[in-house]
Amino acid sequence: MVKAYELRSMSKEDLLKTLSDLRKELASLHVAKVTDGTAAKVSKIKGVRKSIARVLTVHNQQQKEGIRKAMSKAKYLPKDLRAKKTRAMRRALTKDEKSRKTHKQKSKEAAFPPVKYCVKA
Repeated sequence: MVKAYELRSMSKEDLLKTLSDLRKELASLHVAKVTDGTAAKVSKIKGVRKSIARVLTVHNQQQKEGIRKAMSKAKYLPKDLRAKKTRAMRRALTKDEKSRKTHKQKSKEAAFPPVKYCVKA
């Protein structure tokens, strides 16, 4: 069984080599299951499948990180690299859009400024 922290230190080529080795091992375990079916080999299938998933996860994370670095200076990010948040938050007005005022609103505020009161001590 491979550990994720060990996989993170590997290069892309090493990861793909490990992946192909694990897939070959899984295929041979499936054959062994059909032919003689010793309990040790049948129980090993689950561990190999989990290891394949770990390798693929680390590989995909590294790829996404590489794309993120490459696209860091781009004007627009691809949708899968953008912050997920919630649908409502993504559609909400920005701080600048919230603070904008219409011409009518500006003229009303200029004509009728808020009244300031002072309390006599």
